Amino acid sequence: MIKSKSIVLRSLGKAALAGSIAAITFSGCYKAPEMTLEEIEALKAAGFSEMLEKTVSRPKIDDNFKPGIPGGSWYTSIGGDPKSFNMLIAESDSETSGVIGPLTLGLANYDINEKKWKAAAASFEITRFEEKGRLDITYTLRDDLYWDFYDDTDGSRRVKITSDDVIFWYDEIYGDEACGSSAFNSQFMENQAGEWEHIDIEKIDDRSFTFHFPNLVAEPVLASNMDFGPAFIYKPAKERGGAEEVRKILTVATDPKEIPSCGPYFLTEYTPGQRLVYKRNPNYYDKDANGESHYYPQERIAQIIGNSNTSYLLFTQGKLEAYGPSPEELDEVVENARNAFEADGTPLAHQPKKGYTVFNSDGGMNASFWSFNQNPQNKDQPYYEWFTDKHFRQAMSCLLNRERIIQQTYRGLGAPKLSFFPEANKYYDEKIKLQYVFDHEHASQLLQEAGFSKHDDGFLYDSKNRQVTFDLTIASSNNIVSDIAQIIVDECKKEGITVIPRPTDFQKLVDQLMGTYDWQSVIIGLGGGSIFPTQGSNVWVSDGNLHLWYPLQEKPATEWEARIDYLYHKASCISDYEEAKPYWDEYQSIFLEQCPIIYLTRTRSFMALQNRWSMDNVYYDNKNGAVTDYLYLAQ
Repeated sequence: MIKSKSIVLRSLGKAALAGSIAAITFSGCYKAPEMTLEEIEALKAAGFSEMLEKTVSRPKIDDNFKPGIPGGSWYTSIGGDPKSFNMLIAESDSETSGVIGPLTLGLANYDINEKKWKAAAASFEITRFEEKGRLDITYTLRDDLYWDFYDDTDGSRRVKITSDDVIFWYDEIYGDEACGSSAFNSQFMENQAGEWEHIDIEKIDDRSFTFHFPNLVAEPVLASNMDFGPAFIYKPAKERGGAEEVRKILTVATDPKEIPSCGPYFLTEYTPGQRLVYKRNPNYYDKDANGESHYYPQERIAQIIGNSNTSYLLFTQGKLEAYGPSPEELDEVVENARNAFEADGTPLAHQPKKGYTVFNSDGGMNASFWSFNQNPQNKDQPYYEWFTDKHFRQAMSCLLNRERIIQQTYRGLGAPKLSFFPEANKYYDEKIKLQYVFDHEHASQLLQEAGFSKHDDGFLYDSKNRQVTFDLTIASSNNIVSDIAQIIVDECKKEGITVIPRPTDFQKLVDQLMGTYDWQSVIIGLGGGSIFPTQGSNVWVSDGNLHLWYPLQEKPATEWEARIDYLYHKASCISDYEEAKPYWDEYQSIFLEQCPIIYLTRTRSFMALQNRWSMDNVYYDNKNGAVTDYLYLAQ
């Protein structure tokens, strides 16, 4: 579900599959040997066709799901313990976010196939005041939404969800800068006079509330959609001690049964270092044709497993329901499959009751990237001068051998990521592509233009005679990125550049990017994807707290960033496609020219699912990920 304009950091690797499969840690670090382009192309073609013939393509087309029967236990795994059960803490901790996700609900959902917003917790109505240059969006909450507690058999603890929950969260959590929410900056926008105004929220009644936008907005549902927590728990804490007190509640020491849920599951048990247990919420609003919550497994058991080898072993033993194989594991996983479909997605006459089925998807909508620190906090460091020169960044893009990465780390099952917007974004234009692709000669030319030269010792030096060497920070928990980093090291070495990989704990890496700013270059990814051009307001606009290369700028540090800010704010207020397109075209082109981030690859992904589950309602593609919300036990 697309919930907000903000984007969060993620480490390089597979994203969680519809909340069912936790992020996978890859194994098998090796020094990637250099291959010729001919070898790469031959192996890529062979691997591509072979894997597609032996796996299942089953993309989601519509919402025609068959009603299922409640029952069974879904066994999954997560990579580590949550830091809290607190929704505010979850914004900066992926494990916490994943753990409490099944207890929450957003205002609306976006159907990426139909390209339309649909009501979730609330229906919505948009009113445009063209003459005033303003817009309102009014939400009306469903009348059957409650904060429920597990084992509350008589309903005595049930609390009705009202507008006060949403308004409190918007004003006092997202809207309080002291809380440090990534959504804070998204509450402000320029009006038509060029002045910044706050996007206010107004209570209409117990179920309805209105967001007042001080300008027209191209995607008002996206701009206002949000999760929210129970005000009756968070509000007293805020009144007692402000943001600091809010962060102290709902710690991992809290009895999970004391955490209310409006989502499909209750969290009922947490054993640190071992597992979390969820029980189905029969009161969840979204029902199938038989009146049952469509989340059919009676319980979900998430085992805390930090090692991918252990997860793989448990899956092969039938003790995990689904698994995302790494490139090194893919051959074995595919060879041992007992698919319930033909390769084209046609169901077999009789679904196998044992074994598992392997699904494939097209290249992902998202891609991780390589970025360079341009924060003036580090202006006394040599790398600051290099990284703030666009010719240097462009040269680094020319030294990124995506084809080698695809073949040697992803078995040839991928494609270079050369566009800024993904194909699913309506402003994607195949003609707007990165021009600085792998080319040593071009890289050398760009470096010379920037005043760099290779000396007799074989190393590259800048115009001040300083040897070019810098760090490449990578997540230590993900070994496949080590292989990618090694390829970068190899290619840069040919130009006399020394790149030093620095494996770092992911949480520390996040702290460096968002707090201490003491990093040099990094490979990282962003959760979500720019299906809408306005997604990522905290990343792409210069004052965003996740404007990675130099966050929280008081004013744009460069002319091109000032231009990006203008284009973003201007186009965000234009709903007409033809009128907005020139702005978004230029917006994409500037990023691809300036190279503040350099996208890597769009890799195919695979999911293996145990055949004890009916495959009627299971889909897998690059737009929706793994669609398993309607999954139920095979009869």
